[in-house]
Amino acid sequence: MEDLLLVWFGEHGRDLPWRKTRDPYAILVSEVMSQQTQVERVVPRWRRWLERWPTVEELAAAPAGEVIREWQGLGYNRRALALHRAARQVAAHGWPEELTELPGVGRYTADAVACFAFGRPVLPIDVNVRRVSERTGHVFSPAAAQALMDLGKAVCLARVPRCGACPLAGACPARGRRFEPLRRQGPFEGSFRQRRANTLRLVAAEERRLAELDADAVDSLARDGLVRVDEGLVSLPA
Repeated sequence: MEDLLLVWFGEHGRDLPWRKTRDPYAILVSEVMSQQTQVERVVPRWRRWLERWPTVEELAAAPAGEVIREWQGLGYNRRALALHRAARQVAAHGWPEELTELPGVGRYTADAVACFAFGRPVLPIDVNVRRVSERTGHVFSPAAAQALMDLGKAVCLARVPRCGACPLAGACPARGRRFEPLRRQGPFEGSFRQRRANTLRLVAAEERRLAELDADAVDSLARDGLVRVDEGLVSLPA
């Protein structure tokens, strides 16, 4: 089954720029950016980020405010701060053996960096990898990680899988099944998340008076360390 998957991947795999490097920093940036953000949007931002801060040491030396400003448009801005803190930790102490020790790095991200950058024999399990593995009942090796991700993204879809286009369909016990929709996050439009994003975008453009801004959003952003408030003025952190 894995052989069939890898043949399919050779013909249909996505041409993503971070798949052409073993640099753990570049791979970590791609993984953090891709959390809850479409890969198509991530590719140009990843390239721009690596042009600005090509090494983990250069990111570590950057002001937090500049990191937040560069992140604008990717959403979930706490990821930017976590990535910045992780870079500072790596610059000071090197890459830890257990990558979950880095700020903002959970089990999946740690395993992805371990597999794709360091060549460790671990299969990073995201939603796509888990879906294909569970439906086929097959135990795949780490060599199939990127193929599983692409198959789950393009063919083995969450609700109505495209079994007719799947290279594993002939031996898949879930062939032809339909699945219940997954619980989705509420709409962004009109949400408090949107208010936070709009407020942070204004502050990223220039320092603002608190009276001009959404006070509840500012308070929430300040608790996350994304802005600072000083004598009625709101700005990005230094």
